[in-house]
Amino acid sequence: MSKIVVVGLSGGVDSSAAALLLLEAGYDVIGVTMRHLPAETTNSCCGLEAIVDARRVAKALGIPHYLVDVEASFFERVIQPFETGYLAGQTPNPCALCNRFIKFGAMWDWAKSQGADYLATGHYVRVTYEAGRYRLWRAVDRQKDQSYLLYTLGQADLQHLLFPLGTLTKDQSRALAEQHGLVTAHKPDSQELCFVPNNDYHAYLREHRPEAERPGEIVDTEGRVLGEHQGVAFYTIGQRRGLGLALDEPRYVVRLDAKANRVVVGRRPQVERESLSLRDVHYVSDEPWTEAGRGLVKIRYNMEPAPATWEPQEASAVVRFDSPQWAVTPGQIGVLYQGEELIAGGKIAASD
Repeated sequence: MSKIVVVGLSGGVDSSAAALLLLEAGYDVIGVTMRHLPAETTNSCCGLEAIVDARRVAKALGIPHYLVDVEASFFERVIQPFETGYLAGQTPNPCALCNRFIKFGAMWDWAKSQGADYLATGHYVRVTYEAGRYRLWRAVDRQKDQSYLLYTLGQADLQHLLFPLGTLTKDQSRALAEQHGLVTAHKPDSQELCFVPNNDYHAYLREHRPEAERPGEIVDTEGRVLGEHQGVAFYTIGQRRGLGLALDEPRYVVRLDAKANRVVVGRRPQVERESLSLRDVHYVSDEPWTEAGRGLVKIRYNMEPAPATWEPQEASAVVRFDSPQWAVTPGQIGVLYQGEELIAGGKIAASD
């Protein structure tokens, strides 16, 4: 009897290719799309078009397809923390929360209710089982590797998760979908947050959290007033454009002080940091480090990991980089690799 696997069909090429590969591997495949936003949403990754494309793919592959409503959970677990994070002067990463609570939380709960043995997605990441534990690795396609956003996965998760695309490149996934005539083969990747129209989070906050518009002082690192800001929620660490300052040389956002309602700016070298602290740290092995160790640390999605020392402190950690890093941003994610393996990660709480 073949194993049952539920595949999250987003209406994109990656999840389509994942479903196809699992079907060819002999699994009993069920497709599901999680409706986490209102039906009138127009963003390409979660609107009506995406749902229709997911259903067309399921029909072409001859597999059942279901639409499951998770709108309330998505609002509570993803949207609300996104909004409050910005109001607190942080730059949150909602995709990591969506992965934890929606894609690998609510979707797995639904999959279990259908008697599934596994849950699969189109994420580009690899999993192996060695010496009695599951290990999480960067994808073969470094440009598409998504391990950075999956640091919250643990042993109980990985035992029922399948990632068919981890050893493929994006071009190979598209070619596979094209060979089988799937409508998503040449569909462009979504480059925006699904619940933020046009990726304009300023407009989003003005509409949904009008209290974000709270003018205050822009000051330099010595406390001298240089200008006025619109609200700390509209700025991020390392930002240069849009400050409205007429000075002799560029200034960058160095720190956001939500309590004092101040935006602190400085020269470029003042944006670099040699260390940072992480909170809510999670280890993929479920076995936290007890002593300091070496590795590669990544603090944003589109960067190569940098050499650093990782110093564990209960549920937190201090990272000390070998060389200063640009724009360490509270609210974002820091993850630890050893070679290609993802070891741990947490939320950036502060920098030196």
